[in-house]
Amino acid sequence: MSETTTFEAAAYTASGTPRERVILPSAVFDGRINMPVMHRAVKAYLANQREGNASTKTRGLVIGGNQKPWKQKGTGRARQGSTRAPNWPGGGTVFGPRPRSYDEVVPAKMRVLARKSALNARAREGAVYVIDAFGWTEPRTKNLVALLERLGVGGQKILVLTDGPKSNVYLSSRNLPNVHVLPFRDASTYHVLWSDAVLIEGGAIGQTLPPVVEKAAVAPSRDRARKAAESASKEPVAKAGAKARTAKGASATVTKKPATPRKKGT
Repeated sequence: MSETTTFEAAAYTASGTPRERVILPSAVFDGRINMPVMHRAVKAYLANQREGNASTKTRGLVIGGNQKPWKQKGTGRARQGSTRAPNWPGGGTVFGPRPRSYDEVVPAKMRVLARKSALNARAREGAVYVIDAFGWTEPRTKNLVALLERLGVGGQKILVLTDGPKSNVYLSSRNLPNVHVLPFRDASTYHVLWSDAVLIEGGAIGQTLPPVVEKAAVAPSRDRARKAAESASKEPVAKAGAKARTAKGASATVTKKPATPRKKGT
C-alpha cells in the first residue's frame, strides 16, 4: 500500500454507544506493512521471554568417583578412571544444557517499524476500534464484557490500549483470559499480532472526542434472557400438570356401584 493511505475506524463510547467514525493518525497508521521486520520482532520478543535455566552436571560436578574402580592392569576389564565418567550410570552429562541467555537485540527503528506494520495490518482488516475515553470510576468486569458484546467482539482475543496506565480498566480485565490491557506506548508487535481486535483509547492517538448521549443496549441482558428461557421451559410443564389434575378430578367424580349387602348367617 502507498504511504498516503488513510484509515478510518469505528468509534464508540466506553459503554458501547456508536458515534461518528474517526480518521486514524497517519503518523502511526501510514499503510506500510513489513512482514520480515514483524517476524524478527516477534521472534526476538519470544526469545527474550525464555529464562534459560536448564542445567545439567558434567563429570566434574557429580559427587563421587574420586578413585579408580579397579586397578589399571591385570583384571581383564577395560581401564576406568572414575565411576562418574559419562559412560557410567549416574555419571556426568556430555554437552548438556547449561544456564544461558536467549536475549535478542532488535534496533529501535526496526521495533518501531514492526509495531507500525502490525497496527496497519489490523487497521486494514477493520479490526481497530476507537473508544473515546475510559472514565470508569471503579473496576467492574461486567462493564468491559458489556462493551465487547456491543462491539460484537465478545468471543475474540482483544487488546485494549489505554491512554497511559488505567488501573480500573486493567483490573476489569483480569478475569477475562482473552483480554489484555496495556498502555498504548507499551504495546509490542507481538501483542498487536496476538489479538483479533484492537481497542484504542482516543487520547492515546491524539483524538479528543466530545461526549455524546449514551444509548441503552438493544440486546437483552443475560439475566433477562435466562429468565425468559426459564419461563418458556416451565410453561409446558405447567400445562401438563394442569391436565393431570383435571383428569384426576374427573376420575374422582365417577359414581361407584353400591356394595351388595351381605346376607345374615353367611
